[in-house]
Amino acid sequence: MISAVFKSCAALRPYIAHIDDIYKDFTSYKFRVPVTGAIILDESYERCLLVKGWKAGASWSFPRGKKSKDEEDHTCAVREVLEETGFDVSKLLKIDEYIEVVIGQQRVRLYIIAGVKEDTVFAPLTKKEISEISWHRLDELQPAGDDITSRGVNGLKLYMVAPFLTSLKAWIASHPPSIPLKLDSSSKALAGTSVWKAKNNADGGMPSDNAPLRLGSEPQKSDNGPGKSFRNFKFDTASILQAMEAAFAAN
Repeated sequence: MISAVFKSCAALRPYIAHIDDIYKDFTSYKFRVPVTGAIILDESYERCLLVKGWKAGASWSFPRGKKSKDEEDHTCAVREVLEETGFDVSKLLKIDEYIEVVIGQQRVRLYIIAGVKEDTVFAPLTKKEISEISWHRLDELQPAGDDITSRGVNGLKLYMVAPFLTSLKAWIASHPPSIPLKLDSSSKALAGTSVWKAKNNADGGMPSDNAPLRLGSEPQKSDNGPGKSFRNFKFDTASILQAMEAAFAAN
């Protein structure tokens, strides 16, 4: 596959003899690229927002993604969270409020975005990357261990959540919320409730466009008027990069 790509592109043909070295360098680079994102907390600091990957069996994680070249950490976090949730955290982000861990050779920094209203509308801007967005109670995300991928007490498959929980709870203890904790049944009922979820098509696939959902409301109808799709057209960069990575990984 990779060899065919190099042979079909005149600019890449001179490097065909070095494909193996190029692939090794790319793989090494991929796992060293810093990742940034955000831990979004509700007003009571009892719940955090998690996103679920697109593929079958995908795990839940904090919204985050890899940095672009020369991109600032906080700028990447704002961009990635906006792409995965449709929510702009730029006005709430504080440069010094973050939790950072190093896993292998990869640095992961998540900024703490506290006090987000529970009825905020969330919906990913990228296609076929996120399948569900939901609030989750922090006390139900206790992992069995500190593995990168673990299971919460409610059975959820969690990716890169466990390594941040201890530091997050310490931060919350030193930054009490401005509103009383919600200990009633209605607050607990909202935990784990999807605020956005992709619907299955008849053939079992996912739709390419989804409207944001408010808790307790019906899905909003999208504007499909003349010229709408053209006005909103943009390359799905995330999907293109994922496809390229998958092609490299397969070979």
